[in-house]
Amino acid sequence: MNNLKYQRILLKLGGEALAGEGGFGINPRRAEDVAQKVAAVINLGVQVALVIGGGNMWRGKEDGLDHGMERVTADHMGMLATVMNALALQDALERAGLPTRVMTGIEVRAVAEPYIQRRAVRHLEKGRIVIFGAGTGNPYFTTDTAASLRAMEIDADALVKATKVDAVYDKDPKTNADAQRFEHLSYIDALNMRVGVMDSTAIAMCMDNDLPIYVVNLWQDDVLPKLVQGETVGTHISA
Repeated sequence: MNNLKYQRILLKLGGEALAGEGGFGINPRRAEDVAQKVAAVINLGVQVALVIGGGNMWRGKEDGLDHGMERVTADHMGMLATVMNALALQDALERAGLPTRVMTGIEVRAVAEPYIQRRAVRHLEKGRIVIFGAGTGNPYFTTDTAASLRAMEIDADALVKATKVDAVYDKDPKTNADAQRFEHLSYIDALNMRVGVMDSTAIAMCMDNDLPIYVVNLWQDDVLPKLVQGETVGTHISA
């Protein structure tokens, strides 16, 4: 582990990482692909925790709030969607031979452990992957914010936001050929730009606790091994 820049990371995935056709549902093959990406850094000796969103199962604004649903109800449904994704990812990781635990911010003891900070750290120390489901357990907080919170609670070295885009740009690179790509941003710049890949509460929490953020394309070859070994990938957000 001496050649590693980061020895414990929290990987934040959107629900679309597991999505089936059309961006919805769970595709087991996609879950297996994610498991292989995680295995690549586990095999280097890195301790990995994950937070996964639920957008492939439930989009609170479009599916609920825009139709008059009460916000707390919509958010609780979103939390349960993340638990489903966490269980699917746990299954894929364990079939790849990687011991995994799901811990949740709301109690569903029949399928997952309740989140306890010391127990989560102990799982990591024993070489287990920990997946945090159900966000923070509270409405009004996104899974990005849950990822920032959990990363700090487990004393992670970095928060890695895995997306389908290779970095942060000043505008959508798919529709703007002149979009500027950033290798590094300060927390303040990221907040002022209202970086779309992560919400402002999550960035502010990382700034207050000096936790570096990386925005990377999960599907690029060896992006996670390169990151933990200190190579320049994606966009680095820090002080």
